[in-house]
Amino acid sequence: MKLFLLFTLLVSALYSAKVVEVAQEYQSSQKCKACHLEIVKDWEDSWHAKSHYDKDEYFSKSIEYVARKSRKSPNSVKVQCATCHNPRIAVTDTGLDYEIQVLMDLDGNSKVNEAIESSVINEGINCVVCHNIDKIHHDRDDSFRGMDRVSWTKSGLMVGPFDNTTSPYHKNEHRDFMDTKSDELCFVCHANDRSVNGIVFTNMQDEYKKQEKGCVDCHMGAQTLGVASTLRTEKGHTRKREVRKHSFPGAHTQEMWVNALTLELWQEQDEILIALKNPQPHNIPSGFGSRELIIDITYMKLDQVVESKSISLTRHYTRRKGKPTIPHLAEEMSEDISIPADGKKVLKVKKEADASSVEVKVYYRLVNEEVHSILDLKEAIWSKKFFVNSKSLNLK
Repeated sequence: MKLFLLFTLLVSALYSAKVVEVAQEYQSSQKCKACHLEIVKDWEDSWHAKSHYDKDEYFSKSIEYVARKSRKSPNSVKVQCATCHNPRIAVTDTGLDYEIQVLMDLDGNSKVNEAIESSVINEGINCVVCHNIDKIHHDRDDSFRGMDRVSWTKSGLMVGPFDNTTSPYHKNEHRDFMDTKSDELCFVCHANDRSVNGIVFTNMQDEYKKQEKGCVDCHMGAQTLGVASTLRTEKGHTRKREVRKHSFPGAHTQEMWVNALTLELWQEQDEILIALKNPQPHNIPSGFGSRELIIDITYMKLDQVVESKSISLTRHYTRRKGKPTIPHLAEEMSEDISIPADGKKVLKVKKEADASSVEVKVYYRLVNEEVHSILDLKEAIWSKKFFVNSKSLNLK
C-alpha cells in the first residue's frame, strides 16, 4: 500500500506547484518604507496587513475548523484561502499528492510547507500584491478570485495611479484599476465568496450600486495633497501628489459605522415601525457571511424600563443534517436579511401596553453568536457591538 501511495505521490507531484517570483528586494513592506514611509505606516495598521492566517483569529480558527470537518490537512486549506489572503504564495494547489505526503509524514520538506512558511507571504496583502498586478481578467468565470483572476507584472515593475512617475529603485507604470476603475481591483477578492460546496454567501460586486463615490472614497478616504514618495526632485523638494490613506478602514472600524444607516420610528395603532435605510453602495450586513445587525429595543414608562428586546439580522448556515456551520462549509443558508444598497427594510414590533416611549439602538457585529460559538473566538473584536444609530419615540 505504501509503495502505491509513494508512486501516486511521485506522479502527482509533477503538477502541484506553481512558483510566483518576487525578487527579494520587493518582498517586504519594510523595504518600501525608505521612500513611502507614510503609506507603509498607514498600511501597517490595516486589516490588509493582518490577512495572513497567524495574524487573524477568525481566519486561523476557520482554517482549523474547515480542515477538521472536511478531513483535509490544515496546510491544504491555507493554500485554498491564500487565493485572496496570501495571493503571492508559491504554491497554488495541493491536491492528492500533498495529502498523501501528510498521511505518510513525508511533508516536512515539501514545496507546500515551504511556501506556507515563506516570509514572502507573512505580510498578507502587502505592497507587492496590489502594486504588482498587471491585468485583471474580466473574461474569467466569477468563480476565479484573487490570484486566479489576475496576472502579475515582472518583478521590479510597480503599477499605480500616476502616469508620470520615476524611481531609481523600480520601474513604474499606470493602470486604470489604480485610478478611474479602482472598484475593479477591490472586487478581485471582495466578491463571489463561496463555500466549499459552491454556495455564494457574499457577492459585493453583484450587490454594488455605483454612486458618485467608489470603494476607495470610503475605504481609503478622499484624495488630499501629500507625499507618495519621499524621493527628492532635482530641486531638492519632495513631489506633492493627490494621495489617499492606506489604512483601509472597514467593518472593524467604529468611525465607519456611526450613521452608516439612517433610522426612523413611527407608530401605527399598536405597532411600532422601525425603518432602516441604507445609503451605502453595498448591502448591510455584507462583506462576510456571518456579520450581523442588532436592533435593541427598550420600552420605557417615565424613567423606568418596562420591557426590552433584541432583533438580530444575520444569516445562518448549515451543512449535513442541518447542522449549524460557518459560511465556508455551508450546504444551505437562510434567506438574505441584509438591507440592500440604496434601499431600506421596515421592521414591525408590538407596543408594550404600559410603555410611554421607546428607544431603538442599532449596532453592528462582525460575527454572530452562532459562528462565534462554533469557532470559540476569544478576542474582544469579534463580540464587540459597533454603534450605528439610535432614536426615541413618544408613544400614544
